[in-house]
Amino acid sequence: MSLPAEIRLRPIGCVRSPFHDPAEIPKGKGAKHEAEGTIELRPELVEGLRDIEGFSHLFVIWCFDRSEGFDLLSQPPNADRPHGVFATRSPRRPNPLGLTVVELLGREGHVLRVRGVDMLDGTPVLDLKPYLSSVPAEKLRRGWLTEAGA
Repeated sequence: MSLPAEIRLRPIGCVRSPFHDPAEIPKGKGAKHEAEGTIELRPELVEGLRDIEGFSHLFVIWCFDRSEGFDLLSQPPNADRPHGVFATRSPRRPNPLGLTVVELLGREGHVLRVRGVDMLDGTPVLDLKPYLSSVPAEKLRRGWLTEAGA
């Protein structure tokens, strides 16, 4: 297998959240992620948000920028034994990437208001994508995909 030695990513923006310490973020089975916050994109990327208001939920791909090192085994707070890191949401990962689904509440220019943040304030955001699965049909909006007949 031939893999690149390094992949460089540039944050598209950052999260503004009420959480300043990892202990403040709800964790474990049944944890509710209802905190509101914003995702502030770099202003030069604002055109990339065109038509995003048509979607009810977004995938946010972000970086655990304050996590150092990794463990191949991790014991989540609600587990009775360790699991492979790829079967957990541990921040101590070979590539410190996080994935969160948020509800889009609104947009003001390059700033998105969202509900469901589980990231620390200032967390770098690497990408956004419309969330199109597992949301109850009555809550799902498919934005421009509906207009396109997709």
